[in-house]
Amino acid sequence: MGKVPLDKAAPQQAVAGPPAVRASDADRDRIADILREALAEGRIDAEEHAERIDAVYRAKTLAELEPLIGDLPAGQRYAAPAASPAVGVGPRSAGVRAAGHGIQVAGAKNVVAVLSGANRQGRWRVGAKINAVAVCGGVELDLTEAIFEQQQVVINATAICGGIEIKVPENVTLRSAGSGVMGGFDVREIESTEPGAPVITVQGVAIWGGVDAKVVRGKRIRDLRDA
Repeated sequence: MGKVPLDKAAPQQAVAGPPAVRASDADRDRIADILREALAEGRIDAEEHAERIDAVYRAKTLAELEPLIGDLPAGQRYAAPAASPAVGVGPRSAGVRAAGHGIQVAGAKNVVAVLSGANRQGRWRVGAKINAVAVCGGVELDLTEAIFEQQQVVINATAICGGIEIKVPENVTLRSAGSGVMGGFDVREIESTEPGAPVITVQGVAIWGGVDAKVVRGKRIRDLRDA
């Protein structure tokens, strides 16, 4: 019996590629910020922004995120950052910086409703940043009994064919940095007279949807030092 050629002796094993890198909440936040900038600059339209934001919060890996900004200037220089050491969760641990349109903050809590509803209420801890995304769904953020871990709080609100409702205590400062595109972005601004009171900035966009932020009279925040 003749010898079987080596290349036919057994099926060749496929060369395994590197495993897909899972995306973190920080990775999704970074892509969402880039898309928000692109919408504000007119690089993408409202419909494209809606489609891409939906894809951002569905993405599981970095390979799924990168194409979403591949045709944008920021996408040409995007690279996943190296893992950073853990930081404390004390009242002043999160970094806040101004950049472009709105405020960017390190670390975030995500509240996402896609064809569904999501809410946060009661005695829950509020950090420096909250990402609220409603895509054909509804999000309710009730901060009237919340424990504030930071004095400066940024809420990134993205409502696409959906609604986001935000309730805050009457003794905080509430500011708006968002806009509506065929939708409503209604933030009833107030300035607190109490020193050290939390400052809540609601920024983002409402596309064929609505963002509504208002004070609930009779609800007052506890001392920030109680956090």
